[in-house]
Amino acid sequence: MSNPHAGSDFDDFLREEGIFEEVQAGAIKKVVAAMIERAMTDSAISKTEMACRMATSRAQLDRLLDPSNSSITLATITRAATAVGKKVSISFEDLRPAKAGSPRNR
Repeated sequence: MSNPHAGSDFDDFLREEGIFEEVQAGAIKKVVAAMIERAMTDSAISKTEMACRMATSRAQLDRLLDPSNSSITLATITRAATAVGKKVSISFEDLRPAKAGSPRNR
């Protein structure tokens, strides 16, 4: 029996399973949570102080820092970034690299 996924990449597999966007969103949330925690550590900001700076509860901050909790708003991310002296920057990138000779590479 032949492997139907042979020659495809992991992103293709996730798309075929219909979960690409969900997995990608989860990965982004994990990165955001890690970035906030790192900035807090670098600035020696406790969770209590961070919650105070964000004008939120400690429980809400714990949800923000929970990598498995994907319900997070841009407003919350922005408040967290501001609380640690950072700003949010979002970019959109092509899913696949451009092929040689395509208009994007000229």
